[in-house]
Amino acid sequence: MTMAENKTQATGVSVDAFLAAAEPEQRRSDARILRDLMTRISGEPAMMWGPSIIGFGRYRYRYDSGREGEMARIGFSPRKASLVLYIAGGFPRHDALMAQLGRFTTGKSCLYIKTLSDVDMGVLEALIVESLDYMLETYPPD
Repeated sequence: MTMAENKTQATGVSVDAFLAAAEPEQRRSDARILRDLMTRISGEPAMMWGPSIIGFGRYRYRYDSGREGEMARIGFSPRKASLVLYIAGGFPRHDALMAQLGRFTTGKSCLYIKTLSDVDMGVLEALIVESLDYMLETYPPD
């Protein structure tokens, strides 16, 4: 039995070209700030994952079901309605930091922010740092 390939894989698409097409202008501007922040924190270059996720670093995972794959350690997508951040929860200060973040909503493993001006950038940076640290501990580099 062969496993289905993950739909979201690293691509060679230009991050700059993708960001240049992001709408509206505020989303484009916020996305460039997030790209620079995540690049600085991760020490990894921005890469496109699938058609719409900008990711940093990579890790391999394996579920109990046997399904395995590779994904960015942290990332985001500048969607029309909001910025969607893909950062892990589960680390010790997650709930406390989220309580101080500002205006946002959450989904399964996503953080939705309308504009960066809605959140405390210092708290957002701490969330990203601690999420990345948690990911590195949980999924050590090969």
